[in-house]
Amino acid sequence: MGAMEKTGKDVRAGAVCGAPRTGWDLHCHTVFSDGKASPAQMLGQARALPDLTGVAITDHDSTAGWPQAQQAARATGVPLVRGAEITSDWKNRTSVHLLAWLFDPSEPTLAGLFARTRAERVERTRRMVEAISHDYPITWEDVLAQAGTAGLTTIGRPHIADALVAAGVVRTRSEAFATIVSGSSKYYLPVRSPEVTEVIAAVKAAGGVIGIAHAASPTRNAVILTDDDIAFFASRGLDALEVWHRENTAEGRARLLRLADRLGLLVTGGSDWHGTDGKPNRLGENLTADDVVEQIEERGAIAIVR
Repeated sequence: MGAMEKTGKDVRAGAVCGAPRTGWDLHCHTVFSDGKASPAQMLGQARALPDLTGVAITDHDSTAGWPQAQQAARATGVPLVRGAEITSDWKNRTSVHLLAWLFDPSEPTLAGLFARTRAERVERTRRMVEAISHDYPITWEDVLAQAGTAGLTTIGRPHIADALVAAGVVRTRSEAFATIVSGSSKYYLPVRSPEVTEVIAAVKAAGGVIGIAHAASPTRNAVILTDDDIAFFASRGLDALEVWHRENTAEGRARLLRLADRLGLLVTGGSDWHGTDGKPNRLGENLTADDVVEQIEERGAIAIVR
């Protein structure tokens, strides 16, 4: 699990009690998925944060932003962990987001999984837009216009939300997610995703390190992963649990820490940053200890960009 972190009040917005005060932000998104900033902007902001050792690019189901992020890391001198956030499913009842780091993106199994998942996301989003357009003035072209990189961005609900903001239907992305594109909306369609165990196997085949994102967030799922679920994933190769995340409850973080200790899992933290206009989450608000990242690099197939 790494060294014990300092406890006490943290003045960083979104920081949780017990999280490391210095270290790495291992959960960040750019315009290559649903973020609002380029990889260069992400690395530029990271350079200005004295407590931040380095960052990870973890766009949804994609490594398309890696080349730009690598270039920006070398230009700014900010170390970069290359990764992705992968949407998966468990027992057809729980959507599980998995953070994968330092894998070989050319490995055929994982590359194929990414391609299928991205295609599913596009089709699902297109069908949602078709339904929404009967009641609100947005089109598929409006949604595509919100993508930060033509043809490379992983399209999803955030881009519908941004199109609704641009059309004046709602004021913010958060408002759209609370109403028209929420999981309880009549327009909502679930994403067909690979099972957790399939994703773990694909990431491990690519030499990567894998953890569960915001595993104790009550806002994500009506059904939270159980201790037995997580123990089973650990037996299949799971490496880590993202404990330090603003959406995890205090009780949930305590449970995850106990599980990590019992199962020998790494404890990570991340902001889930999406850029200034994406979410209120601030870059570096929750961090992963330096020694944990050292262990992640030791296990990974590729090196940290320095």
